[in-house]
Amino acid sequence: MYFFMPLIRSLFRLLPFILLLVVGWYVWRQVKDTFGPDEKQPEVIVNHNTILTTVEELGKMELVRFNFKDVVEYEKDVSRWVPNSKVVLIVTGEAVGCIDFTKLTEQDILFQGDSLVQISLPEPELCYYKIDHSKSKVFSKENTYFQDADLVQESYRYAESNVKEAAINSGILRQTQVNAEKVLKPILEEVTGRKVVLVPQRRIQNPEMPKRR
Repeated sequence: MYFFMPLIRSLFRLLPFILLLVVGWYVWRQVKDTFGPDEKQPEVIVNHNTILTTVEELGKMELVRFNFKDVVEYEKDVSRWVPNSKVVLIVTGEAVGCIDFTKLTEQDILFQGDSLVQISLPEPELCYYKIDHSKSKVFSKENTYFQDADLVQESYRYAESNVKEAAINSGILRQTQVNAEKVLKPILEEVTGRKVVLVPQRRIQNPEMPKRR
């Protein structure tokens, strides 16, 4: 009995430390479960209500794209008392020529005998023109007087209108007409089995109604 007394006293002395370790372990587990990484995948809830607003008929065939690069210096006279504001852009833009086939009518198709069909194509048009902002940037700004955003926006609008003018002056409408003949003529001849003549709209030689065959 006397042999175990020192051991018992030692155990009693260690009991607070044992209890402290148990409490610490329990608290650590609670903290870990509460603030530790959540292995469960987060639940994503998405609500949407898509509404079809309009349906548009698209009959335009894009036939040519002109790509442009330009350095645009946009200078604005703000006041006679201060130097002019100036923005320099490095611009990439494009313009697309197309033909709108929704404008094609029965009167624009003329069958001549069994070997020829004459089609009056709608006039080529500039389908759209735009600045590619992902490939354009502001190179420099001078004397903007805290109007940077407005001046940059104005300069981009000017650059975009210049893309339109440059495309027209570069002959995009004529190239659209040429490409229409290259693309459409072999297809139509294959489908109809006849020689196809494409002419600008309203210039068909025979004004009579086309004969359906």
